[in-house]
Amino acid sequence: MRTKLIALAGALGLAALPGYSQDAMPKTNQTAQVLDKQITKRIQAKYLLSLPEGYDAKSAKRWPLILFLHGIGERGSDPWKVKVHGPPKVAGKMTNFPFIVVSPQCPDGEWWSDDVLETLLDEAIAKHNVDASRVYLTGLSMGGFGAFSLALRSPERFAAVAPVCGGGDPFRPHGFDKKRKAALQSLPFWVFHGDKDASVALAESERMVAALKKQGCDVTFTVYPGVGHDSWTQTYNNPELYEWFLQHERPAAK
Repeated sequence: MRTKLIALAGALGLAALPGYSQDAMPKTNQTAQVLDKQITKRIQAKYLLSLPEGYDAKSAKRWPLILFLHGIGERGSDPWKVKVHGPPKVAGKMTNFPFIVVSPQCPDGEWWSDDVLETLLDEAIAKHNVDASRVYLTGLSMGGFGAFSLALRSPERFAAVAPVCGGGDPFRPHGFDKKRKAALQSLPFWVFHGDKDASVALAESERMVAALKKQGCDVTFTVYPGVGHDSWTQTYNNPELYEWFLQHERPAAK
């Protein structure tokens, strides 16, 4: 027995054990424990808010909402930087853009936080006349990664998702329970990427598309031939994207 213990110690990288019999082995001070502690934290986010023409806070009319996540170049403390691309840019140029647009700004040196985004979305829905069955999610580059992440975390919250030149964790859905998997399967995606993107490889979107299709999701994948990292300009300038958003709705999250 002592020989076996010494051999085991050697296999585990431990010093040679003294001549203990199996019955005389020292008892370890190992127990199973549970951490159960409530913590709170302050959440702050700067964002641009665009309200559609004809919006009336006193009216019973409810409007669809787009949550837009910018790329790494728009991080900072000036939310007006966010207006250079995507739905906030489109909303600023159109007089009949039929969406509430919420465009948060990610601080310098940080990445998109699902906790912050969900809290902001809750706030926007509570404060404005939002049709909770028509909440849409999109983002570009870093925001494309953020859109995939948030959609996988809370698929039941969104009616449609459009990540642009992003990526994510293709293995994440494997751990979903039955309820979340069903919510994901009912969430349509339209994914965009340029095949000459040198900043975020096309393979990032390809992996996510393959993983979502494997889960039974409805996924449309648009690859722009000869286009580099800027696959967002033609995506967000395309009226078909917004028409596609409006074709989809889902019951409000309970």
